[in-house]
Amino acid sequence: MEKMIDMQKENFKALYTAVENTQLDGESVLRVVKAEKIMEFDENTYVKLNDLVFHNGVIEVKMLSRLLPDAPDFARGFIGIAYRINEDDTQFESFYVRPTNGRSCHDPIRKAHGCQYFSYPKYTFEYFRNHGISEFEAPVDIDLNEWILLKAVIQDEKAVFYINDMENPVLVVDQMKHGSDLKGSIGLFVDIGTEAFFKDLKVTSYHY
Repeated sequence: MEKMIDMQKENFKALYTAVENTQLDGESVLRVVKAEKIMEFDENTYVKLNDLVFHNGVIEVKMLSRLLPDAPDFARGFIGIAYRINEDDTQFESFYVRPTNGRSCHDPIRKAHGCQYFSYPKYTFEYFRNHGISEFEAPVDIDLNEWILLKAVIQDEKAVFYINDMENPVLVVDQMKHGSDLKGSIGLFVDIGTEAFFKDLKVTSYHY
């Protein structure tokens, strides 16, 4: 079942974020910024779709990030999705990009950290790096202040992520940390120092 989501703010629950409908380049879009947990990474900071239970399927969304005027120097324009969010927002899977580590970045170490999978609450980027785990990050050819098409294909314990209609995935996660059974809503994720814009959210659910 394929569904285009009406991007009115009333259709989302804001969690530790502020959300509004606004105009960007003549289009109506959803704007999301962190309102709490301002300096905490990889937290449940998103707007969550009301009345949706997602398990397996495809999530597609266009997203654009800018740095806020007061963004710290380690801000990267973090923007992405959360999915399979449980009812009380204590468990979910997530994928986001770091646009400042993309096309305009000339630091090879930062460039390797262009995108990120994490699993809340335990398996954050900090956990992975502290344990020398690198397979949940990859480089991406993106930048700030441009529309990025994200496509996530979720099937049981596997997640495959594509950027901008690329033929090959930017990241493949063969064993998501919550396994194959977690179900829940979909969220539009934002992190430190980012002004995030979203449009054209489409959800395709697989039913067997």
